[in-house]
Amino acid sequence: MTKTILLIGTYDTKDAELRFVAERIRDLGGAVLTMDVSVLGDPEKPTDLSKHDVAAAAGSTIAQVIASGDENSGMQIMARGAALLTARLHAEGRIDAMIGLGGTLGTDLVLDCAQALPLGVPKYVVSTVSFSPLIPPDRLAPDIQMILWAGGLYGLNAICQASLAQAAGAVWGAAMGAMPLRRDRPLIGMTSLGSSCLSYMTRLKAPLEARGFDVAVFHTTGMGGMAFEALARDGHFVCVMDFSLPELGNLMVGSVAHAGADRLTNAGQRGIPQIVAPGCTDIFDLAGWQEVPPAYADRPFHAHNRLIKSAGFSTEERLALIRDIGARLAGAKGPVHFVMPLQGIEAWDRPGEAFHDPEALRAVIAEVRAVIRPPVTLSEIDAHINDDAFCRTVLEIFDGWIADGTLGAQPG
Repeated sequence: MTKTILLIGTYDTKDAELRFVAERIRDLGGAVLTMDVSVLGDPEKPTDLSKHDVAAAAGSTIAQVIASGDENSGMQIMARGAALLTARLHAEGRIDAMIGLGGTLGTDLVLDCAQALPLGVPKYVVSTVSFSPLIPPDRLAPDIQMILWAGGLYGLNAICQASLAQAAGAVWGAAMGAMPLRRDRPLIGMTSLGSSCLSYMTRLKAPLEARGFDVAVFHTTGMGGMAFEALARDGHFVCVMDFSLPELGNLMVGSVAHAGADRLTNAGQRGIPQIVAPGCTDIFDLAGWQEVPPAYADRPFHAHNRLIKSAGFSTEERLALIRDIGARLAGAKGPVHFVMPLQGIEAWDRPGEAFHDPEALRAVIAEVRAVIRPPVTLSEIDAHINDDAFCRTVLEIFDGWIADGTLGAQPG
C-alpha cells in the first residue's frame, strides 16, 4: 500500500531542496503531500497546502502574519496553523508520516508539527541545528527523528543531497514499517531507571502480564518521561505505576534531563488510576558532559556513565520536592495511592552507598505524612523500593482496584 508523506518547508527559499526530497520519496514508491509555510515569497509551483491555507488554519491571513511585527511572531502564527493542519490531515487518514526541513525558523515550526502527531506516527526533522542545545527537550516529540542538514543552509549541493536522500529514505521506510499502537490488551504505564538503580519492574512486569495487561516501562531521563506523559495525556493507559520521579528534581534544579513542567499531572487530569512512589527523589541527574554546578560541588556524587551522572539533594530540597509531588497529586481526578518505602528509594540509598542519609529519609517520611492527604491514599512499607515487599504491596493495591471495579473487570 502506498504511504503518503507530509513534506513541510518554506517553499519560497527552499523549493529546490524540498522538490528533491519529494522526488526521492516518489522514486521509492511513496506519495507526497506538500505544505508551504513561507510568508513573504511564493514557490515556483503550487503546493498541496499553500501558505494561505496555513495562515487560515491559525485564524489569520498572510497579510496579518506579515504585519505581526517581526519574523519570529509571524512564524509562530504559521506554526500554529501548520500544527493544526498536520493533526487534521492525520486524523482524516490523509498522511502516514511527516518530514520537515529548515534552519532555525523552519525547525522551530516543524517541531510543533511533530508534537501534533501521535506517538507511533513517523516524524522526521532535517535541520541545520539538529541535536543542538538550542533545542530544549520539551520541544521534542517523544519519538521524533532528527537528521543534521549538513551543508544545507542555502541551495543544493552534493553534501546536502546526501543528507536529504537519506532523510527521504528514512521517513519512507519508517512509514512502510510503522505499526499502529495495539489496543488488544489494556496498557499499564510504568516509570523506572536502569535496573542497577531501580529494579521493581523486573518483578512486576510478568505478574501484571499474567493478569491480562500489557506493561510499558519508561526510562525517566527526560525523553522517557515526556513519552510517558504524552501517552497518559492521550488516554492510552488504564493505570500508571509512577515510581521513578527524578525528572521533577531535575526540573527543579534546571538540569537538561527533565520531562517538562507537566510531569506527574497528565494521568491525574485524565482520571487514570495512579500508584506512585518517590523513587530517586533524593538525587538529580546532569548530562555527563556538564560540570557539576559549584553550589552542588560538595554533594554526594555518582558517575553512572559518560552520558549521565547524579548528585544528591539536601534535606531541604528533598522536602520541597515532596511538597511539589503532593501538590501535583492533589489535583488528580482519579484515584491515587502513594506508597512510601521506609528503608530507601533507590539502589544507592542503602547503608554504605553514596546517597544513604537516614536522617534526611526520616524527614522525608514525616513530610510525606504531612502532605499526602485524602483523597490520596498513603501506604507505608518497612522495606526498600527494590525489595520484594514493595512489589507485593503494589500488586495488592492493583488487585484491590480490579476487585472493587476501579479498573473494571479483569481482562480475559
